[in-house]
Amino acid sequence: MGFNEMTHAFLAARYYIRLTEQFGDRGREAFIHGIQYYGSQRGRRMAQRAIRDGKPLTYENYCRYGEWVNTEEIKAMGAANRVEIGGYDPDYIMNIYSCPWFAQFQKMGAGEAGKAYCSVLDASISRGFNPDIRYEVPQTLHTHDHCVQIVRNAGLTPEKKIEKYMPGVRSFEYHCAHTFWSLREVSEGIFGDEGVKASDAVLEDFAKEYGREMADTIADYKDTNFNMA
Repeated sequence: MGFNEMTHAFLAARYYIRLTEQFGDRGREAFIHGIQYYGSQRGRRMAQRAIRDGKPLTYENYCRYGEWVNTEEIKAMGAANRVEIGGYDPDYIMNIYSCPWFAQFQKMGAGEAGKAYCSVLDASISRGFNPDIRYEVPQTLHTHDHCVQIVRNAGLTPEKKIEKYMPGVRSFEYHCAHTFWSLREVSEGIFGDEGVKASDAVLEDFAKEYGREMADTIADYKDTNFNMA
């Protein structure tokens, strides 16, 4: 297995587990803060590309400049996202019935990590892209039979065909490294040396699950500026 959506979810889940085991409720709050930080960085990178291309920071362009697509590996497993559109006017409503992140959280018995992660991630990316976009996640697969995501006054119609800006898509190697290093930064900022130890333990967990080579690849991103597109 290479880097994909599920290895990405694995890192988030292990961070939640390590932080809450070591720091309790403070660890949970640190995790949520870290995911919001990670998401906002992603959104800002997307906005930088849109502005560079002279595009307004609308929800349509938020979709166009999104940084990921389902990997071929996940599609071959039949685990890709399954989304049905529940409405366009005035609000764009997405009903999500399957998701590889949810599948991985369930596999790990990490439902609480999944609830924390999924409740804030997409709204954080949106806020980083344009804080005026109202992106809401009133329910997720962790507590219901499907996830609901709502974008208020999104301005989309069934006729609009949004083509992904593929030069802006980043590999899941990159996304896994970004997740690890952004959460490490937050963990160290809050808990100091103990936060660094928790992060080191997460990387060891990853190495045990996916091999030392993949863990070393994440480590090699240490000096990457994830704020830059």
